[in-house]
Amino acid sequence: MLNLYKDTWALDVPVCPCDVHFNDFVTDKKIKNASIFHFGTGSHHVIGIQAAEDGRKNAVFAITASVGEYDSYVKLITEEPRVGNFYKAYFGDIYQLDKRLLPEFDVVTLFHLCEFRTPENDAYGALTDLEMAKILIDKIKPGGYVLFYKGSMAFEKALPVIAKLEKQRGIVRQPDFKTLQVYRVGAPKSAKKPVKKAKAKVKAKIKAKKKIAAKKASGKTSKRK
Repeated sequence: MLNLYKDTWALDVPVCPCDVHFNDFVTDKKIKNASIFHFGTGSHHVIGIQAAEDGRKNAVFAITASVGEYDSYVKLITEEPRVGNFYKAYFGDIYQLDKRLLPEFDVVTLFHLCEFRTPENDAYGALTDLEMAKILIDKIKPGGYVLFYKGSMAFEKALPVIAKLEKQRGIVRQPDFKTLQVYRVGAPKSAKKPVKKAKAKVKAKIKAKKKIAAKKASGKTSKRK
């Protein structure tokens, strides 16, 4: 039997603000005309609704393993069909992703990494958290974002997975945004090395000038003698 999420998650910002903070992130970074993959819709669907209402023309593709959350999506787009122009949600186990069926994305949210994978998923050969995350990161366009939620109930468990993704997929840590841990794909690793080289060149030039000045000074001294 499919490992379902047997509850539905209504919006409760004090308890779980990640989706609201993601909407703030989209606004702050001026992200527009982007394709977004969202892990976990909630019954509130605030990320998909904002995509339909904020005029940025972002397209959201989301997944939920909650029957109640999926039913609320069907109700939402039935009553507000314009939302469906920008927001597509489907019901299923994220650990059954097939990379052949996925498009490229500009942004991927993995707020619930390591929260739902249990031995029940093994019964039908589901992916691990690391395998699932790799598939999604491999679909992110160069310069795109992948975000994690520091307030996740499984964040400590997710940290070793994130560390492996840094090494194996080269995602680069960016400044955190509110409760979100942000990474970019294909971003420069660091500007520190070029700065060090530049400083070393400046120091070498100063040293060379000092040597020349010292030689000139010693030459003048010998002539006076």
